[in-house]
Amino acid sequence: MALTTRRGGGADQPSLGFLTNRDTEVRLPRATRVKNKAPAGVQITAEQILREARELQEPEIRPPRQRITDADELADYRLGERKRFEGLVTRGGVAAWVKYARWEEGQGDLARARSVYERALDLDAARRDHALWLKYAEFEMRSRCVNHARNVWDRAVSLLPRVDQLWHNYIHMEELLGAVANARWLFERWMGWRPDIAAWNSYIKFELRYGEVERARAIYQRLVAEHPRPDTFIRYAKFEMEHGGTEQARRVYERASELLVDDEDAELLFVAFAEFEENRPEVERVRAIYKYALDRVPKGKADDLYRKFLAFEKRFGDREGIEDAVVRKQRFQYEDEVRKNPLNYDSWFDYIRLEESAGNKDRIRDVYERAIANVPPAQEKRYWQRYIYLWINYALYEELDAQDMERTREVYRAYLKLIPHKKFTFAKLWLMAAQFEIRQKNIKAARRILGNAIEYIEIELHIGNFDRCRTLYEKYIEWSPANCYAWRKYAELEKNLSEADRARSVYELGITQPSLDTPEVLWKEYLQFEIDEGEFGRARELYERLLDRTKHLKVWISYAEFEASAGLAEDNGSEVNKNDACYQDQQIERVRMCRAVFERAFDYFRTNAAELKEERAMLLEEWLKKELGFGDLGDVALVQKKAPRKVKRKRPLPTDDGSNVAYEEYVDYIFPDEVTPASNLKISAAAYKWKKQKAF
Repeated sequence: MALTTRRGGGADQPSLGFLTNRDTEVRLPRATRVKNKAPAGVQITAEQILREARELQEPEIRPPRQRITDADELADYRLGERKRFEGLVTRGGVAAWVKYARWEEGQGDLARARSVYERALDLDAARRDHALWLKYAEFEMRSRCVNHARNVWDRAVSLLPRVDQLWHNYIHMEELLGAVANARWLFERWMGWRPDIAAWNSYIKFELRYGEVERARAIYQRLVAEHPRPDTFIRYAKFEMEHGGTEQARRVYERASELLVDDEDAELLFVAFAEFEENRPEVERVRAIYKYALDRVPKGKADDLYRKFLAFEKRFGDREGIEDAVVRKQRFQYEDEVRKNPLNYDSWFDYIRLEESAGNKDRIRDVYERAIANVPPAQEKRYWQRYIYLWINYALYEELDAQDMERTREVYRAYLKLIPHKKFTFAKLWLMAAQFEIRQKNIKAARRILGNAIEYIEIELHIGNFDRCRTLYEKYIEWSPANCYAWRKYAELEKNLSEADRARSVYELGITQPSLDTPEVLWKEYLQFEIDEGEFGRARELYERLLDRTKHLKVWISYAEFEASAGLAEDNGSEVNKNDACYQDQQIERVRMCRAVFERAFDYFRTNAAELKEERAMLLEEWLKKELGFGDLGDVALVQKKAPRKVKRKRPLPTDDGSNVAYEEYVDYIFPDEVTPASNLKISAAAYKWKKQKAF
């Protein structure tokens, strides 16, 4: 049955008149089914298609050429063409007027052609189009009507004084006519509009073509006053080098150096000035220019300046000068960085390394003091994590390089006093301060420093005072119960002492805390501890307790992997007879337990977290890998029939004004249990609706 769609609601509607529902139906052709989808034996290339299309293309039809034999035919022809052009100019733009005028010019009727141009210029849109003025003036020039051409050019530059091409063509015409005075007067008139640098350069080249050097120099002086930029001064200096001499060029550069020292392109000026003096050669002048520029040009805009200064010192300076140039360049860069952002500690680290390579103790200590003075603005640990390494490096420098132990001790005391220990602390700092005192054979001072620090436990472990270690761990946990690292280290201590029950108690206390910074790490270690102890029943209970807290995909996968490998004799290092009936029963039981976990996880994501389709698909991928790994005991078909189908869809992206004008593509998963007859009907209805809209 052919699909139909209705244009109206039926004969009962007043707007349809005498039409019936049958009259308003639009019959759509039945979709053709493709039975054979295999590729054809002979494939046609795009080149063959294009060649055949070219061969089948019909030749272009051109109107026959018209031969005019007498004056009457010529008059009729001109009348017809003028009527055609008059129709074109009423609908077209400037191009139609230009074609009309050129046709009249071709007929030799200059007055009519001039009239067409004037009619076009009466239109506001055409009057502002400089191309029309150019065509008009060129027409007058071709006709050798000089005064008419001057009149057109004069009207054009008066109406459009910002169009450089009009001025250039006007002046070029006067030069061709030999009217140099008129051309100079036009340049002066043009300069009154304060044009860009290209116009001034044209004026200068014009004067130089006629040997007027003094006039060109005066124009350059006006140019640098109108456009005080490095490139204009450099061009002026080069002009003086060619026509004036070294001293005059140097005065231009010196004047520019005073005026443009704060310009954003000042680097170009100083580089050109230095190269000018280097070509003389004036080595000391060049060095003075580079140093003057490096002290004033912003460091971020002086890369080329630094590079050329270094190359200059390599050619004309000694070793000390070269090294000083390199260090000076890097020092200026770091100074600029820390000035812009004093809390960028990475820049301070690089700056300190530079000064340490130079070896000046006073400079090194000065940079360290300036760096540690930039205390983080907030008392949050994440802001201090990079800052404390400034203190650590400072202390190590004083101890190892400067070998000033008292100053080292003062550094340690200063940063231990600075850190807000009531809010957070850094175990590394306590440990380093204590280890420094141990290296100085001051054990009492080391224990005093680490009285409340967890890293003090490592020292007590070396001594063998385990009860003291337990006490310190308990104090630390009491001070920071959310610190999983402390719980793990405490349990690790008990495991190393073969106190399994104590370790289990520590883990139990840890996972029952209401808030932990990294609970997943603590749970993972607790589970691994029970597995290592061979307590598979306890480990299974732990997994169930963990699932009561979170149903994360990784927890389900870890649980299933545990069931797949729990109780393997290979884990204990003993050999197994795989043909043994007991071993076969264990394998079957492990497969059953693992599959049960995967099924529970799949049911949870299907019923309680249906929106997490990607997690459900990842779960099936892991399940399929396990079934493949079980070999003959695996049931791959069980997983494959649950596998989803990937589809690409689009969803609208909301904009600021609330309209959805953009779309993004995403991958959706359609599981077999989601495909119902109702959904198929919805898809068919949507396709039908789309096809109906396309038909309208």
